[in-house]
Amino acid sequence: MAPLPAHRVAGLYLAQRVRFGMKFGLETMRALVAEMGHPERACPALLVAGTNGKGSVVAYCDSVLRASGLRTGRYTSPHLVRVNERIAVGGRAITDGDLARAVREVKDAAGRLVRRGVLEAHPTYFEVLTAAAFAHFRRRRVEVALLEVGLGGRLDATNVSEPLASAAVSVALDHEAYLGRTLAAIAREKAGVMRPGRATVIGPLPAEARRAVLARARAIGARVVEAEGRRLAVSLRPLPGAHQRDNLRVAIRLLEEARRAGVPVDLRALPGAIARTRWPGRLEHVAGDPPLLLDGAHNPAGAHALAAHLAAGPPYVLLFGAMADKDLGGLARELFPRATQIVLTRPRVARAATTDELARRASPLARRAHREPSVARALALARRLARAQGATVVVAGSLYLVGAIEAILERERMRP
Repeated sequence: MAPLPAHRVAGLYLAQRVRFGMKFGLETMRALVAEMGHPERACPALLVAGTNGKGSVVAYCDSVLRASGLRTGRYTSPHLVRVNERIAVGGRAITDGDLARAVREVKDAAGRLVRRGVLEAHPTYFEVLTAAAFAHFRRRRVEVALLEVGLGGRLDATNVSEPLASAAVSVALDHEAYLGRTLAAIAREKAGVMRPGRATVIGPLPAEARRAVLARARAIGARVVEAEGRRLAVSLRPLPGAHQRDNLRVAIRLLEEARRAGVPVDLRALPGAIARTRWPGRLEHVAGDPPLLLDGAHNPAGAHALAAHLAAGPPYVLLFGAMADKDLGGLARELFPRATQIVLTRPRVARAATTDELARRASPLARRAHREPSVARALALARRLARAQGATVVVAGSLYLVGAIEAILERERMRP
C-alpha cells in the first residue's frame, strides 16, 4: 500500500487530537517549543486577549503592519471553513503543503517527548496548531507575529510566547466553567498576557474587571495603557458596528506600543490600511436575494453589539445556532425579540445544542421558532421566509454556524 500524502497524515493527526478537547496549562507547550528549538522566539510578537473583539484587533494590526512593509504572521481561532485560515503570513492563509510540514514538525517533536517520558500524551488540537504556527512563522522569516488568545490568557497555549506588548480588548461573561463565574475572575485570567515592564493595552472594561486587571499589573510591574477615551480621526473607517471603534482604539494603541518597543510601524499608513481591513464572519454583509448578515455573536455581550447594529436596520429573519455550553437564554433575549421569524439549526459540532434544546432553553422567545437541524435546509428556509417579507437573513449564535454558512455560499459561488 502506498504511503499517505503528507497533508493527509497531518490531517489525520489533527483529527485525532480533536477528541482530546481543551486543556489548560502551559507545561506541554513549554516542553514542545523547547524540543522544537523555540520557534516562538524567532520574531517579536503581539498577544491579544479578550472576550470579544480580539480577532478584529489582530486583523487591524495585521493590515497596518503589512502596510508598513513588514512580513507579518497572524494566528487566530477558530477558523470558519478551513483550518488553514488560522495561520497566515502576509495576509495569505497557509497552504496545505506548508501546514502539513509544520504539523509534521510538531508531531515528530511530540513523539520524541512522549518516548522519553517528558510528556504523557501528545498535545491537544489547539496546542498542535499553535506550535505549528510558530514553526511556520520561523520558516517564513516573519518579522512580527500577531497572536490571538484562544481561551482566557494565563494558561492559553499562545501565552508561551514573550510578547513585546499585549492587549485585553474586553471582558464579559463567557466560558465561565473554565475562566470563572465573575468578571473579576475572568479578567484575572485574561491579565495573564501581561509581562513585567511591558505594556498591556486595555479596552473599555467593566469596573470590576478593570480593578482586577490593574491589581495584576501592579503585582507584576506591568504597564497598563488605556484605549478608552482616545479620539479617532474622522478619516479612519473601522469595520461595521459601533463596537468596532473600541476595537480600533485598542489596535492603534497596541501599534503605538509596538513602535515604542522597536517595531517599525508606519502610523501614516493607518487610514488606508484600516479602510482595507476585512474580518469575515463579523457583521459580514453578503449581497443577494435576500441579503445575508453573518455575525459570530456567541455570548450575550457579542449578541448585544449585534442587536444594537440591527436596531435601526431593516426587518430580519434570524437563523440561529449555538453551542450547548453558552448562555442560550441571554443570546435569545438580545436577538430574538426583533426577528420577524426565527429558524433554529445545529452546526455539525459535538458541542452544538440541538434545535429542541435551543427551543427549550430560549423559551418562551423560541416558541414560534422553526426547527431545522440541517444547516443547508435551515438556510433555504430562512431565505424563503426573508424573501417573502423583504427582509434580511441574519446568521448568528456561533462562529461554527457562520463557518457552515460560509462553506455553503462558497459552493454556491462555484456552481456553473
